[in-house]
Amino acid sequence: MAYNIKDVFYLSTEATVTAATANAGSAQLDLSAYIDPIARRRQKGTGLAVYKVHWVVQDDTDSDPVAMAETGIMSYGLLAGAGLGDNATGAINATETTFSATNALMVSGGAFYGPGAVGGDPDNLGAMKPVVSYVEPSIEVPYVIVRDNVCLVYNVATNFAAGAIIGCRLECAQISLDQSTLNQLLRTQTV
Repeated sequence: MAYNIKDVFYLSTEATVTAATANAGSAQLDLSAYIDPIARRRQKGTGLAVYKVHWVVQDDTDSDPVAMAETGIMSYGLLAGAGLGDNATGAINATETTFSATNALMVSGGAFYGPGAVGGDPDNLGAMKPVVSYVEPSIEVPYVIVRDNVCLVYNVATNFAAGAIIGCRLECAQISLDQSTLNQLLRTQTV
């Protein structure tokens, strides 16, 4: 399969970031219909190639951008095979390596800074940008998922004044994998 209009399709998920609540939450996306990590007879195993991930953080009541006064700050990531399920803000704890660029399960990740946390002007080049992505797959080298789920995980460092929704959209395609590639991916995507 290739990155083209015939093979690429979209999957998406989102989670609600609860106002005035710290720590982590998650939303799990079931991928079992797209992945078959077992090669049978002459058929190869199947993985899900993720070429791009598009992120959004918006108001939780009307899909508007978050308010300019919002000072909430959080890390976020899309983790292959994490198996965390759906958890409200504060229901789980993130570790120091959850959102690390060295985390082998990290498909995409970054940080969100509310406009109020960056001086109220997201276009001010002297301030930190509201959304900072630091891990992204690429069209040339997609992240290939061989586990049956992927989890959107976020961790609130500074509580949000109002609720927000964090969502992501994946550009992906099913791809065939030879046995050695499949085995290597299964080893690296172990929690």
